[in-house]
Parts: sequence; C-alpha cells; structure tokens
Amino acid sequence: MRMIRRRVQAVLLAVLALLLGTTSMSAAHADDLGGETLAGASGTGIHNTYDDKSTYTYLANALDTGTSLIELDTWANVFNGKWDVSHSNPVGSDNNCVQASTAADLYTGNRNQNLDSCLDDIRIWLQAHPSSHPIMVKIEMKNGFDNTLGMNPTSFDSYVKAHLGSILYTPADLLTKSDGTRFPDLDTAARANNWAGYSALSGKAIVEIIPGTFEQSVDPASTWVDVVYAQHLKDLYAAGTIDQAAVFPGVLGAQAVDPRTRYSDTTLRPWFVVFDADAGAWAGDGNTQWYNTDHYLTVVTDAYDVPPALNSSDPSLADAQARVAELAADGASYISTDWITAPANGVLSEVLPRG
Repeated sequence: MRMIRRRVQAVLLAVLALLLGTTSMSAAHADDLGGETLAGASGTGIHNTYDDKSTYTYLANALDTGTSLIELDTWANVFNGKWDVSHSNPVGSDNNCVQASTAADLYTGNRNQNLDSCLDDIRIWLQAHPSSHPIMVKIEMKNGFDNTLGMNPTSFDSYVKAHLGSILYTPADLLTKSDGTRFPDLDTAARANNWAGYSALSGKAIVEIIPGTFEQSVDPASTWVDVVYAQHLKDLYAAGTIDQAAVFPGVLGAQAVDPRTRYSDTTLRPWFVVFDADAGAWAGDGNTQWYNTDHYLTVVTDAYDVPPALNSSDPSLADAQARVAELAADGASYISTDWITAPANGVLSEVLPRG
C-alpha cells in the first residue's frame, strides 16, 4: 500500500510540474523552498560527470545543465603523490577538467587534469553563477588515502579547501549554532536540522567522500575512507580544530535499518550524516523515510533501475520527471542519473521538495 501511495504521489508531482510549466527551480527562485534547509530539497545529478567527454566536453558543460550533483573518481597516485581523476586508470588522469583561472577558461584548453583542477573548475563556475543550486560534489576515492605518501585526511582537507575556498560548506558549518556555540557531533546537528537554508547556499559546494571500489576489494573495512575520515572528524572536534575539516564521509548501503551499525566503534557513528544508496534498493526497502525525518542527506544512484526500469540513458521526459518525483517523495536528497539526452534538459535542473 505504501508503495502505491508513493507512486501516486510521484505521478501527481510530475503532472503538477508540467501544468505549472516549471520543469526546474533554480536556487535563485526557490524562495528557500518555503524556508527549507539543504536537507529539505531533492535535486538531480550526473553519475561519473567527469568521464563522459562525448556528452560533456568540459566539466563546465555538465554544470551548465543545472545539475545539483556531480561525481568525481579519484586515485591516490603512488608514483607522484597527486590525486588523479579517472574511472579506471590508477596512475593517470582521464577526465573533462581543465586548468582554468577564469570563467572563460572553463571551455578551452587541455583536459585530463588532476583533482585540483576539477575543484578549481567547480569553484570558478560557481563564482560565475552565484545564484545556482548548491552543488553536491560526490568523490569516490578509488584506492582511499595513502599515509605513506602523506595523502591523509589532514592533507586532503587542506587540498580541498585550497581549491574550493569560500564556496565550501563544511562540517563545522553544520555544527555551529546561530549563537556561535556548537552541537556535540554531526548527528545531533543534523537531527536538529541545523543545515543552512537552501537559498543561503546558492553558489556553494558540499563534498561527500565514499570508499572506492578498489579500496573495498583489497583493504579491510576498518581502513576505508569512511572510517578513517570519521575518526579524523572526531579527533578534530576533540582538539577544538573542527574548522579544518573540509568534507563529509558517506555511508554506503543506505537502507531501512541504520547502516551505521556496521561500525564497531560506536563513537564514530555520530559523525556520519550523509548516506549513499542504490535507487532500486532505496525505493523497494519500504522504510527509508527516517533519513528525511532526521534530516540526513541521501544520495541515490541509478535512478533508472527502480521498477519499472527506464532506459539508462534516454528515457522519455515524462518518465524521467515521474521517476525523479517518486524518489524525491521517497526522501532522496540527490538522485543520480546517467540520462544524457533530451531528459537532461528538463530533469537535471529540477529541485523538488523532499519527502
């Protein structure tokens, strides 16, 4: 019965959007989604944004769609100590990022740059579009951190902050109350809905990191980036230096039962407030609304894979809109897709009320 209600609600939302002629809602005109915080909005994103150079010649072309999420895959290069961005090459970059210093540079020059250039491209684009949606930058860290190279959470914080600068929304921002005092951990802050207002975050970026596929296949879970970075957050807070933190660790496998129970160190669990899930599992689970109720951010991938399955790259516009509306109604914060044809024009820029 709950599934039927969700699908009916999804269809009604899609029809309403078409009747009103509002296939998108930019941050500049969202009226703060009725006063909602970041956790009250549901946006659409592009899976492996950097990788499809035939569709998005430059990363800026993907940002031009109005997307709310982009994804980057990084490798800690063991030979030169740099963060490469590629899907499968662990020792070189293969992407649509360029070395830009101005907005005009975003659509020219050599691509296949390192993560610093990708982050620079995002910062420069957002500074040139200050009324844009806040952008979730999802980073899959393919082989994790590498302490032997000094590529650890501390250096990663400095790296991200150096290239995203003032546009970055950080864990310290979520923790800090209006009176300047702070919540004891991210979980408490999220459940109090202390996220900034959606419109207040126009032109800003928030970064999620998740364990990478290579790391998951060769390393014990206790050394994955989610665990390592959560410990880092806990330590920074205890030392009074939480302002140094740049990113949010993501929990894989969001489901009905709180997936943070997998972390044997219970003191780490309150430092996770961003979750990642497969859209099919998310929609079929039947009890994921608590993520929305507790104001956690959720990223769901492969939006096409929710029954009835849609074309993975080229569904009809009506089907794409209905699917996004369904997942938004089901409490997803960010809906990741591989839709690269006509629906991209009418779906990627959508922002809907969440839940």
